Amino acid sequence: MKKMNKAAGVLAAGFFINMCIGILYAWSVFKQSLVEQGWSNADASMPYTVATICFALSLLVAGNLQDRMGPRKVLILGTIMCAIGMIVSSFATSPMTLLLSFGVITGCGIGFGYACLAPAAMKWFHPSKKGMVNGLIAAGFGLAAVYLAPLTTMLINDYGVQQSFLILGVGILVLAVPLACTINNPPADYTPEAPAGYVAKSGGDNNMGWRQMVKTPQFYSLWLMYALASSAGLMIIGNITSIAINQSDLTQVAFLVVVLSIFNSGGRVAAGILSDKIGGLKTLMLAFIMQGINMMMFATYNTEFTLMVGAAVAGVGYGTLLAVFPSITADYYGLKNYGGNYGVLYTAWGVSGFIGPVVAATAVDMTDNYVMAYTICAAMLAVAVVLSIITKPVKAEAADAQKATA
Repeated sequence: MKKMNKAAGVLAAGFFINMCIGILYAWSVFKQSLVEQGWSNADASMPYTVATICFALSLLVAGNLQDRMGPRKVLILGTIMCAIGMIVSSFATSPMTLLLSFGVITGCGIGFGYACLAPAAMKWFHPSKKGMVNGLIAAGFGLAAVYLAPLTTMLINDYGVQQSFLILGVGILVLAVPLACTINNPPADYTPEAPAGYVAKSGGDNNMGWRQMVKTPQFYSLWLMYALASSAGLMIIGNITSIAINQSDLTQVAFLVVVLSIFNSGGRVAAGILSDKIGGLKTLMLAFIMQGINMMMFATYNTEFTLMVGAAVAGVGYGTLLAVFPSITADYYGLKNYGGNYGVLYTAWGVSGFIGPVVAATAVDMTDNYVMAYTICAAMLAVAVVLSIITKPVKAEAADAQKATA
């Protein structure tokens, strides 16, 4: 019972830490205020762009570090960096200073924190619950958007931009750092209890390092699926308010961001649980098909209701990726080197952060609407569907190869 309480505690702490370090979701509010103060759109956008890049790259480093050192030290460092970056941002008076403070320090801090939470939590739970654990951990990051945007708006209205950075930074320091101190790996002799009626799958665990992982064809299939589907999801997420204004007579469309965020978070939990029951690849295939149909229909969404439906489906589809790809990585390549392995796979998400906005911007510049962007994204999702059908688990493929040579 004590071990189960510890497992639940690690999962809860990871969830709430992600809610704290999901500060990236507040940037649109900061950007708007900075532009109102006279900053150019480019200068106000650059700290977020740099933070996203640093987030993705630092995940590579932090993942390997936590595999070697355990999660606690790396996680404490990450949460402190995230907080310090926000606090230093409160003194920033130029775009370059804010680029370094929020973009580099906070961005790297988020990556260091995010890299440690899922692997630590998964080790405390039975392997049959990988999807659920990843879904709940990822949901914390997604839910940050629901409260951080209105909270940041309120803080800026009451205290100004600089003080808002300071208050949020102190909040991370006070809340996230103590929670980080509670997270560690289970003892070496710890064996999580199997659920009632659980039947173990044949074959032992793979514990490949990233150098072995990149020699398997499955890695490239997973990487491409992740990049293509994330690009489609981020195209909608990054442009939902502009899309709504372009396609409808609505003027108040901020509610769509909240709808998208809620279904994004809920999709992470639901997809994680579903992947435990039917498998990760089948769950991804369903998400790709659903999102592809949504993309083909999106140009027809011109009312408040249909736009809400489109945003909800986009949120669920994108959220599925953040829950299922981590658990597939653990299933295929083991938990021992999971941090480094997922860090390498996560570069697909980093690339998608460029593809999605470029597709949207190109479509609008050429045609003054998003129809071409929807078509391109639907085609990318069609490729992802095919890959999800033809990709075989690492263990299954190895078994087939052994039978062929027997």
